[in-house]
Amino acid sequence: MWDYTPKVKDHFLNPRNVGEIQDADAVGEVGSLACGDALKLYLKLDANKEKIVDAKFQTFGCASAIASSSALTEMVKGKTLDEALAVSNQDIAEFLGGLPEEKMHCSVMGQEALEVAIYKYRGLEVPEHDAEHDHGHAYPDYEGTLVCKCFGITDTFLKRVIADNSLTTAEQVTNFTKAGGACGSCIPRIKELIAEVLGQAKEAAAAKPKLSNLKKMQMVQEVLERDIRPMLRADGGDLELIDIDGDHVQIAFRKACAGCASSGNTAKFVEMKLRELVYEGLRVQEVSA
Repeated sequence: MWDYTPKVKDHFLNPRNVGEIQDADAVGEVGSLACGDALKLYLKLDANKEKIVDAKFQTFGCASAIASSSALTEMVKGKTLDEALAVSNQDIAEFLGGLPEEKMHCSVMGQEALEVAIYKYRGLEVPEHDAEHDHGHAYPDYEGTLVCKCFGITDTFLKRVIADNSLTTAEQVTNFTKAGGACGSCIPRIKELIAEVLGQAKEAAAAKPKLSNLKKMQMVQEVLERDIRPMLRADGGDLELIDIDGDHVQIAFRKACAGCASSGNTAKFVEMKLRELVYEGLRVQEVSA
């Protein structure tokens, strides 16, 4: 018997937002009944086609799959599409108070469905696997070479999940993706992929030049002014850079963003952009200064 948190049990026994949105703006469908889990996610946007105002799901799977899907729909409501894309499978698991590691693939499926829905809405191609083996595990731009024939999972998808979740063992990869969980013939290749990802991470860290505090502050300020503040101002909000202490960036939200219930999610989005465009070690802290 899995050790589920009270929040997982609640979202399983009382799932939120179950059903279909007939006039949905975006739909993401992943998984397959053939491999035991399937999820169809529906998103409805506001009149400006910027924010998610409603989200519903239909799923076939275990308690964790239902709970993860329910949690995901609650998490993305009120977010812009870019903010929604910042939601990770770890965020879904944390929202639920944690998932058994053997069930983490359910949170990955939720993140995958969200990305597929938004990419399709934006007219970006979502590649499909070979029809013979396709089980729905298609990430945008993640075709790659087939590794797990049982579940139709590619090397590029696996490397993405390994890197995003800092996985170090084949057992963890199986828990997060199901790859290797059937016949097991792909386990050696999974171990090779883990070694590749770990090696690439070490090489990238060694090759990346260290930023001086002054340069770091200049780059952070540039990203905030160019990519973040215009978006917040469009919704009547704003933010201010308070301080940078090592890798910790302190920001304060202003105007409509000050005291907003979703400011925590906005702070996560700011952190994602700064880590992407400045330095991956940065952490954002919201302060009330």
